[in-house]
Amino acid sequence: MQEREIMERIRHRDEDGMRALLRQYGPLMRYVIAPILPDEQDREECVYEAALRVWEKIDTFQPQKGSWSGWLTAICRNAALNRVRGAKVAAEPLAQDIPATAASPEEQLLRRERQAALLRALGRLSPGDRALFYRKYYYLQPTAQIAAELGLTERAVEGRLYRLRKRLRRELGGDFYD
Repeated sequence: MQEREIMERIRHRDEDGMRALLRQYGPLMRYVIAPILPDEQDREECVYEAALRVWEKIDTFQPQKGSWSGWLTAICRNAALNRVRGAKVAAEPLAQDIPATAASPEEQLLRRERQAALLRALGRLSPGDRALFYRKYYYLQPTAQIAAELGLTERAVEGRLYRLRKRLRRELGGDFYD
């Protein structure tokens, strides 16, 4: 089944679309989730949570803003990170005197400006360097996995990442973005 057909079936709430999604994109979903969730059972549950999010949010996918696989991997990554955060929150007792965590309008504006600056800086990287950065810092893949899949040594990957961080730090104005 083609990508568009899967999307249309899910959009029309056809369960065959969901089965096709898991059959065709399940390996990609597991690949994205695996570095974030070490437990096999958590990974499998997360794949199904992510599939459910696709089912619920299919109408928000906008092809003009990005690819289907990019949208799907973002959903998987976010589902895995939410699962990790949920486990941490459940394990920590709540204190009675927790201050409000809502960011002020100024902090929200600064965060958006920093994100925009980072996206511009990433856009100036070569496609290979940008992919390496995303694999390590967005998809949280281990250096050993990146090295094996790119046919490089771990040391070579670490060196490239070091140079990328240094370049981005310089372009973004120093340690302000750490």
